[in-house]
Amino acid sequence: MNATPGENLLVQLSTRPERLTKSEKRIVSVILDDARAATRLSIAALAEAAEVSEPTVNRFCRKFEPRGYPEFKLRLAQALAVGVPYVSSSITSKDDAGTVTTKIIDSAVSSLRGVAHQLTTELVQGAVDRLLAARRIFFFGMGVSSAVAQDAEQHFFRFALPVSAPSDHLLQRMHAAAATREDLFFLISNTGRTRSLVEIADLARGRNAEVIALTANHSPLAQASSFAIGLADIEDTDAYMPMASRLAHLTVLDVLAASVSLRLGDSVQQHLRTVKESLRPTRYPVGSSPSSL
Repeated sequence: MNATPGENLLVQLSTRPERLTKSEKRIVSVILDDARAATRLSIAALAEAAEVSEPTVNRFCRKFEPRGYPEFKLRLAQALAVGVPYVSSSITSKDDAGTVTTKIIDSAVSSLRGVAHQLTTELVQGAVDRLLAARRIFFFGMGVSSAVAQDAEQHFFRFALPVSAPSDHLLQRMHAAAATREDLFFLISNTGRTRSLVEIADLARGRNAEVIALTANHSPLAQASSFAIGLADIEDTDAYMPMASRLAHLTVLDVLAASVSLRLGDSVQQHLRTVKESLRPTRYPVGSSPSSL
């Protein structure tokens, strides 16, 4: 049974197609009994609840197009509710403040669990190798991803690396057009379909620069890059405000920053200490207030 692209996964599951085996139908029953709880189950836990083997669960997931169980859970989380357009895919117009709070936090936790399954050691090591080999590093993003790029600049600047994150599109293009083979462009996009970023990737690679993309699997931007950190689609940002995807990207960059710090070791500690000390005069002492000084 092949799933219809874009069709809600819960709708597909609730139809209980005849082509599913008896074991697979037990998996469907467990999921539909409490779909939100199912997004938090490990593959072993789901297999045990359905009284099937883990390979059976994996085969079942692939019948609905995902390449494995982690991606299946992401699609299940996305399908839990029809959302309010331009707000969040998990929020409905009938939700009160408490429900909104729970749904947003659940969505964030679910997306980060998905990142944990997809962000392999090989991807982290490959990105860190390229970041440390670069003479200059540029973080580029558009819209919400521009703010993520700015956050990355804050992280990597602390390691005495030559990093910048200009938000002006024309300046981004000029940097790419003037790139050298020692430069690295780190491009961030949830959809990977932003034309200007794909064009920048092409410009930079045309100058033999390294291009890392943090983006959707198999997207135009992933294909245009020399190294892609591809994540399964987390939310439809064509219709909804980027929330879970933004947190996922920030988390990936936190992992890369921590990994770079560990790789640099003692050589960067004095620089970090100097940067920290420079901030001390800008803060009130712990436990004090303006009126007490």
